[in-house]
Amino acid sequence: MTAELPDWMYPPRPSGWEADDLDHLPQAPRHTELIDGALIFMMSPQRSWHARLVENLTFALRQAAPDGFDTAREMTIRLDKKSRPEPDVLVAAAAYEPDRTSYLPEEVALVVEVVSEESADRDRNTKPFKYAQAGIPHFWRVEDEDGEPAVHVYELDQVTHSYVPTGIHRGRLKTTVPFVMDIDLGSLTP
Repeated sequence: MTAELPDWMYPPRPSGWEADDLDHLPQAPRHTELIDGALIFMMSPQRSWHARLVENLTFALRQAAPDGFDTAREMTIRLDKKSRPEPDVLVAAAAYEPDRTSYLPEEVALVVEVVSEESADRDRNTKPFKYAQAGIPHFWRVEDEDGEPAVHVYELDQVTHSYVPTGIHRGRLKTTVPFVMDIDLGSLTP
């Protein structure tokens, strides 16, 4: 016997889901993303390590960001008509807007994905490719190395529209882009 899907799970048009549809799906689970027209539900439980790291990194970036930058966690980016992923953290060169539900790629200076078992392939392959193609200048991927964060830092190559690695940071992350920051990585997951 096959269970029927609820009506809201069916795309509203023959061409499938579009980025703006996410704003009209109150029944969808929290943290629903749209990748290439497919709804992605994050249904597995989140590890405490992941949650703590995202929370503390968001705060550290918010403290380091100069005026004119807004730091948000778990907000979507409308990359194109069929993709609206939700990075763990983003930093935008945009003013805070309380009713905002997404950002545009040209507003985003940095996206951060904290790799979890459930999302590893998307965090390491699919999303970085899409972020680069959309022109987002900086991408960080955070890996769990025996309970300690390792931050893989990438910068967009404007010619190839792909990310190039600029370093792997353990213990401390010091960088000057997209703005000057010095973050004690050990303090992110006490």
